[in-house]
Amino acid sequence: MKKHLAILLFAVLALGLSVPAVFAQASGSVKGVCKDAQGNPIADGIVVWTNTDNGQKYTLKTNKKGEYFSLGLTPGKYTVVLYKNADDLKANKEMDHVKGFQVQLAENELPFDMKKEQENAAKGQGLSPEQLKQMQEAQAKAAKETNTVKALNEKLNIAKTAADAGDYETAITALNDATQMDATRDLVWFKLGDYYRLSVPKQTDPAEKQKRLDSAVQAYQKAVQIKQGATNDKDPHATKIDDAVKTYELAAQTDPSSVAQSYFNIGAVLTNSGRPDEANAAFDKCLAADPTRSEAYYQKGLNLLGKATLQGDKTIAPPGTAEAFQKYLELAPSGPNAQSAKDLLASIGSKVETSYGTKKKTPPPKK
Repeated sequence: MKKHLAILLFAVLALGLSVPAVFAQASGSVKGVCKDAQGNPIADGIVVWTNTDNGQKYTLKTNKKGEYFSLGLTPGKYTVVLYKNADDLKANKEMDHVKGFQVQLAENELPFDMKKEQENAAKGQGLSPEQLKQMQEAQAKAAKETNTVKALNEKLNIAKTAADAGDYETAITALNDATQMDATRDLVWFKLGDYYRLSVPKQTDPAEKQKRLDSAVQAYQKAVQIKQGATNDKDPHATKIDDAVKTYELAAQTDPSSVAQSYFNIGAVLTNSGRPDEANAAFDKCLAADPTRSEAYYQKGLNLLGKATLQGDKTIAPPGTAEAFQKYLELAPSGPNAQSAKDLLASIGSKVETSYGTKKKTPPPKK
């Protein structure tokens, strides 16, 4: 019995160690076998997975057996394109593609069998009127999506080019136009928030500075809301989230030394699942076990900021938001999120206050 418990504990702790600060556990894996029209494996083929929600790309290469595999893909819908080799990729000469493939929090398989597809296409020549209508509607929808994505990408490219040159006004205008085209793209809102925030130092009017910081917060909030909503709609394996939470809770119960890490992992899982209140409860338990976990304070602050409201032209953050960011800066004044924490404090009208690194005054010598 002890041996079995030890094995279980080792597996649980191994799970805990696999969760980095970027919350990589909220990802899926993809694999498949690629075959040409003669049924032969496509060696050194290129398979490009593009997330249609955020534009992120994963470029994979097949082995001699035509197999490909990758970990770490963010759940969502993907367009997947197969190229015979790297030269065809550069020439944009595709062999086949699949649109709207759903990557889930599990193993996902997508094979490309050109011979089988040709056989299936031949069998589908005698479509019924209803099937033909459905196919045409699907094609029209896909064409519309392609045009929308192309237009949004053009706006994103214009914005990036302008921002790289320090012209944030043009960048902001381009992305505001993009939100009018399609207000459901979290990437557009996120980048708009970035450019509002980066434009602040160029403003001389304090009121305008605050206005832009408020606009940045609103854009970030919109991006988070869209992303959380998409996660809730797309993830059919919600029970796996609860299973992960139970696993980490078991680790905390069986090994006192892993309590802080386990509850940080729980907070990560719940944050990715769009459950910020439960996530912050887990981060609080993490901090109770280890008050020096700076990232727990930062993530807690972000979750609280997602509930900020506007009163007139002022951003009102929930109680504890500023304190969380201040504590992060106290513990990690040069940490990877230090500048972001300072900017977010400024956006809610809070000053950066930290005693970290302050030298204590030397008491006067006793007489």
